[in-house]
Amino acid sequence: MRIHRLTAFHIPVALKKTIRHASHVRRGNDTLIVRCVLNDGSCGWGEGLPRPYVTGESMDSVWRHLEQSDFTSLRDVTFGSAFQASQVVSNFQLADVTADAGIHVRECFGNAVRCALELAIVDAACRAERISLGDFILQHPAVAAFSGRREAVLYSGAVTSTTPRGQWVSAIKMRLFGFRQIKLKVGTVGISDLNLLRRVRRIVGQRVDLRLDANEAWHCDEVVAKTMPLIPFEPTCLEQPVPHAEVAGLRQIRSELEIPIMLDESLCCREDAERAIGQQSCDFFNIRLSKCGGISRSLELVALAREHGIGYQLGCQVGETGILSAAGRHFACNIPDIRYLEGSFDRFLVRDAFTEENLTFGYGGRAPRLTGAGSGVEVNECRIRQSAMRTLDIIGPA
Repeated sequence: MRIHRLTAFHIPVALKKTIRHASHVRRGNDTLIVRCVLNDGSCGWGEGLPRPYVTGESMDSVWRHLEQSDFTSLRDVTFGSAFQASQVVSNFQLADVTADAGIHVRECFGNAVRCALELAIVDAACRAERISLGDFILQHPAVAAFSGRREAVLYSGAVTSTTPRGQWVSAIKMRLFGFRQIKLKVGTVGISDLNLLRRVRRIVGQRVDLRLDANEAWHCDEVVAKTMPLIPFEPTCLEQPVPHAEVAGLRQIRSELEIPIMLDESLCCREDAERAIGQQSCDFFNIRLSKCGGISRSLELVALAREHGIGYQLGCQVGETGILSAAGRHFACNIPDIRYLEGSFDRFLVRDAFTEENLTFGYGGRAPRLTGAGSGVEVNECRIRQSAMRTLDIIGPA
């Protein structure tokens, strides 16, 4: 197998509602979608969502990476399997480009590009091998010792409303829809977290698992004071309470709080994970395919977490299209012990569908295993091309 053509698209993705949290207000996405065609005609698709406050990437920096990187090594290599294809992408060196002004560059800079490239190439290679992305995951050396098939998974819900009425309505929807797990956004200026938890717990009942996501809202010296009043509502996890620069201070906070701590914005690559392990700064990793650089790198983070007794969730980026939703579904259906699962909000959140299949979860957050070669979904190429703000042929026909 060889890459015949590799094309990148800058796609604006509108959301059906505004999503707010302590770090950002989002009404839409600038999304990178990559199409890969192999020499046998097999076609695969990948997606990455740049986030300046997570991986340091914007769509402009993504485009600089694509325009300035030397893709000769990808163009000229021959690979015999989807795993070899993923290793080729993992070893590929992106150009050393500048980030946007004011952005602090970390090791994860470029991960959205890597994710989109890897998913597209691996999807195409799996189709050429006539295996599913799930089969690729099951056989991946990083997780082969403990991976296992599931025929369905349960996604969690989220309450992101910032008004009392909106929170009440969202909580009613969560209860009626039968969610067993719900994430609550806390730390937003002007919103009472205490009233939020009181309101939601009263509506959904005591059996529903509630967890909190602060999105870097607080500083280390205020986390305990902000969180202690919320303990009576029995939250099971507190996600990213402090900015990345203060994450080393979470070791002390863990000794003072009864709630397990999860890293998100501070957990984007292996270097982040190794620092967190060394600093003893968390109990859980939030692994998201786009911010963590794709399937293979995310699987390696799962293996590292298990080795060191750390839990993990599979998260998602707000506004993922069906391309990333499908990849996340395959991940979730083949990796055991995922504590919390997010994603597949597709038709509930994204205005434009780019896959022919509806990946949206059903009642209770339930979603079935995907079947078929590659990602198991068909992408509407015409809709992609019509929606694209920018298009770039990274690799053209030889």
